Amino acid sequence: MAVNLLDFDLEGLAAFCEGLGEKRFRAVQLYRWVHQKGQADFEQMSDLAKSLRGKLAGAAEVRGLPLISEHVSADGTTKWLFDVADGNAVETVFIPETDRGTLCVSSQAGCAVGCRFCSTGHQGFSRNLSTGEIIAQLWFAEHRLRQTLGLKEGERAIDNVVMMGMGEPLQNYSALVPALRTMLDDHAYGLSRRRVTVSTSGVVPMIDRLRDDCPVALAVSLHAPDDTLRDHLVPLNRKYPIEELLDACVRYLSAAPRDFITFEYCMLDGVNDTPEHAQALVKLLKTRLPCKLNLIPFNPFPASGLLRSPRERVQAFAQVLQAAGIVTTVRKTRGDDIDAACGQLAGEVQDRTNARDRLARQRAVIPIVAGGPA
Repeated sequence: MAVNLLDFDLEGLAAFCEGLGEKRFRAVQLYRWVHQKGQADFEQMSDLAKSLRGKLAGAAEVRGLPLISEHVSADGTTKWLFDVADGNAVETVFIPETDRGTLCVSSQAGCAVGCRFCSTGHQGFSRNLSTGEIIAQLWFAEHRLRQTLGLKEGERAIDNVVMMGMGEPLQNYSALVPALRTMLDDHAYGLSRRRVTVSTSGVVPMIDRLRDDCPVALAVSLHAPDDTLRDHLVPLNRKYPIEELLDACVRYLSAAPRDFITFEYCMLDGVNDTPEHAQALVKLLKTRLPCKLNLIPFNPFPASGLLRSPRERVQAFAQVLQAAGIVTTVRKTRGDDIDAACGQLAGEVQDRTNARDRLARQRAVIPIVAGGPA
């Protein structure tokens, strides 16, 4: 099979072109055609030498993901479902805002972490996506939106990418980093490091590697102020407990493009949303590192056994944090009418982990009950 040029960052593409007997500047030209112009037909790449176009025709292709469906929410949010073969499909979401366009990108078919409140985790895990499959989501969305929005040449539809779709990005590190480099490269999408965010449930060694290899904005799925509760909500905490996770976040700040770490906190009715939980968060974070708390209204699904915190309780929770001087926002729910809101992405996964049965057993053995932090 011909190689997929979407699998390469610029250095990888330069090495590929060198193998064809071509100089680096040809790789830059090719990179711009593919990513800036969305061109997949080598014959249309008019400033490439005819000899190079001939070589590419036999050795390479620009292979996007087959589109299964497209749904547009009443609020303008768009969700695409892409076929990634072998019965698996992943979802990608575009969220238009007045000051930016945000694309939520998937990194895995399913997720092996198994967080109690996440629909993706309840579907289990099939496989990691390749670099090309990660970038294909941005490649498709950017050029599709330029057409549908009627943008002029040079105008960008997407200027903010969050790796918050299906999967745990840091458990697919080798494919993630080249994809991030393509997002950031001025010859491709030219995104700011501040406008590319990797969200993680807390894979501590990979946080340290990302700091050294390709530091972008970091968002950490915290969801609890203590290990006892977080062990139940985010099983990865049993391997990398909160103290180790926060130490990694402090280390990450030395290279981060922002001077704070974002912590995501899904608000679960009677589980992690009391004033006592808020005070425990203040004690945990206030003197530890500069941070921002993003409170996320839970989007319920039957298998979770969980409910959304009432709006009044979310606001009261936020007020405790704000009064302590912690920057706190409440995420506005977008695209929930098309199941595109946070925690709702499910796609189609040929599970190799028996997640549904495993999580059902966990729910029966370790029921989460209301109350303050342990």
